[in-house]
Amino acid sequence: MKINASAALLTAAVMPCTAVYAADSTKIGYGQGTAVDENNRPVDAVQFNSRFGDLDAFALSEDDKRIIITFDQGYENGYTAKILDTLKEKDVQAIFFLTGPYAKTEQALVKRMIDEGHILGNHGMTHASLPTLCDEDAKKEIMSLHDYVTDNYGYEMQYFRCPCGEYSERALETVQSCGYKTLFWSSAYVDWNTDCQPSPAEGLKKLTDAAHGGEILLLHSVSATNAEILGDLIDAFRANGFKV
Repeated sequence: MKINASAALLTAAVMPCTAVYAADSTKIGYGQGTAVDENNRPVDAVQFNSRFGDLDAFALSEDDKRIIITFDQGYENGYTAKILDTLKEKDVQAIFFLTGPYAKTEQALVKRMIDEGHILGNHGMTHASLPTLCDEDAKKEIMSLHDYVTDNYGYEMQYFRCPCGEYSERALETVQSCGYKTLFWSSAYVDWNTDCQPSPAEGLKKLTDAAHGGEILLLHSVSATNAEILGDLIDAFRANGFKV
């Protein structure tokens, strides 16, 4: 039904004024924090789920028996094949969050991820911080990579991880509007600095001490330490009663 201009103006004049809600666009840097609850879950991750779950944004999974291993794939440093070997040996499905350059230059590894049953996630075409972009550019950052992976790999991604760990309420709404769920993490450590890698013993202890049900573990495949300890880490998780 069409409403003529004069009728529309009349309706506007007699309708009460109501506040128009706008999502907060303030940029926030995510961190899981150090305080934990009685189940060893980071309090900040629990609160994130409570606050943003209705936007399909999560830092923990609902499965309190499982640990989900995820990798951010910004560039290749020679360790991903070894990581994939270990995951295959241990029969573990991981999520690999790809950037555009990785998807475009590492076709053999990406195809192997798909062939071996892993999940591909979207980490942004250019790894741009979504809260710094206008809505149109934020959608382009997400969907240009989505379309590239669909066209070149025949794979439909459904999980997004915010580049730089930066988000806003508005950015999360944008991700949701693109048909994605946003996954942050509830456990991570400084593994991305290739010039300052923790020792294998240090890395393994840090990650096993932080283990908790529903954990979403963030690792980077550029880490020599991660590639070395991954098998032992999976074994330790399982020995403590977790599914991986």
